[in-house]
Amino acid sequence: MPIKLCGLKEKARGLAAFFLSTGLLIWLDQWTKNLAVQHLMGKPAIVLLAGIFDLRYLENRGAAFGMFQGRQMFFFLVAVIVFFIVLFGLYRMPFTRRYLPLAVCMSLIVAGAAGNMIDRLTQQYVVDFLYFCLIDFPIFNVADCYVTVSAILLVFLVTWRYDEGDLAVFSWKKGESL
Repeated sequence: MPIKLCGLKEKARGLAAFFLSTGLLIWLDQWTKNLAVQHLMGKPAIVLLAGIFDLRYLENRGAAFGMFQGRQMFFFLVAVIVFFIVLFGLYRMPFTRRYLPLAVCMSLIVAGAAGNMIDRLTQQYVVDFLYFCLIDFPIFNVADCYVTVSAILLVFLVTWRYDEGDLAVFSWKKGESL
């Protein structure tokens, strides 16, 4: 399938939608973390589904499963790299209906990385509060959900929706396939 390039007007609209949606997602993440601080910090867990799902306050100074404790500069650098990769993708990607799912994934990834980076820069830890006690899964937050959902969606899209021609727009040289 040939790649349909979009015009400047479509690119501007697509970028505006991307930054607006990403901003709203970051706001939602920060708002939920603020609610967790207000209603969960220093208090017992709130049981939503007994034995299945709780809300618990945790200050996470690492990554998933508490790995890389205290490595704030590492997380900052990873987030910056993610931002640059997404900006490159946005620059190269046509803002057409076909690429909308990729734009959604990019927005979720940036919002998740930015939401946790804001916490790390302002507090030196990330506020986590969602806990699946049924499987004793590590406590996580909304930003983590964004990253997880986008990663799963990206695997699905790259495996079953997009072919090599669709993804050629992201190659380093225009017209060069991946």
